[in-house]
Amino acid sequence: MDPPQTKGLVFNIQRHSTEDGPGIRTTVFLKGCPMCCPWCQNPEAFKAAPELTWYDRRCIGAGHCVEVCPKQALVLTKDGVIIDRTRCDGCGKCVEVCPAAALEMLGKEHTVAEVAEKVLRDKVFYEKSGGGMTLSGGEPSLQAPFAVALMQRVGQQGVHVALDTCAGTKWNILGPVVELADLVLLDLKLMDKEAHLRLTGISLELVLANALEMAKMKKAIWVRTPVIPTYTDHEENIRSVARFIKQNLPTVERYDLLAFNKVCLPKYQRVGRTWDLEETEPITEERMQDLANVAKKEGLDFVHWSGMTKAKQ
Repeated sequence: MDPPQTKGLVFNIQRHSTEDGPGIRTTVFLKGCPMCCPWCQNPEAFKAAPELTWYDRRCIGAGHCVEVCPKQALVLTKDGVIIDRTRCDGCGKCVEVCPAAALEMLGKEHTVAEVAEKVLRDKVFYEKSGGGMTLSGGEPSLQAPFAVALMQRVGQQGVHVALDTCAGTKWNILGPVVELADLVLLDLKLMDKEAHLRLTGISLELVLANALEMAKMKKAIWVRTPVIPTYTDHEENIRSVARFIKQNLPTVERYDLLAFNKVCLPKYQRVGRTWDLEETEPITEERMQDLANVAKKEGLDFVHWSGMTKAKQ
């Protein structure tokens, strides 16, 4: 049995996912990330604590949230609810009284048993499709005790378990989580040391060292590179990632190039953050194919690309 104190801060449990590993999957998103990538698709994962979010389309302007807030962190205006995040302590009292569910708390503590029960509801779909559970975030290893306990419980039921990681934590923390994964989805974003440190806040050396440890463990790996205009979409960057894979990671089964998109913009707005890439244009299909060909020329025959693209100009 899992110790009662083994709880995780989860911000989403996404059933019937098809983008986070093979087959039909349930992806469990954990809060907290050591990196600060400007293109991140999950800004609600940055902070390792609950965060209040407001949905404008649901709000009916009842004002009960303002009345019960002990920190006076909410103001109801003609444009909706404004959250003073310097005051909000995430108590959730406003969420409890909102009649339209316009306020939600991103990040809720769950026990291992609670999450496992939700994951195992779809076991039949995993068996039919070759799917399973993917642990994502954020960075799951920041909540290593919970991640390990959840992976053990689900894995013991014969469910395939994948770990989605940025590899930005020390190996003594990340290693025990990797050990329990049937598949590792490994992000390799940038191969320029200075740019990697400046843009993510984490050294490239740490990430690559962790990747080498995964290969030593003979773990099945899918490497993924987000293709972000002006940041990671340079041919030399893709070439460098492909070379590192070819020369150092013999257990890699796929190299995925993930096209930039702006689906995450409303998330930034709902958690009160600005997004520098708001005006950035998507990449063309031709450009994505060109970058895939760059990787293939380095000897990789398992290159894939996916995502939304724009028409060629």
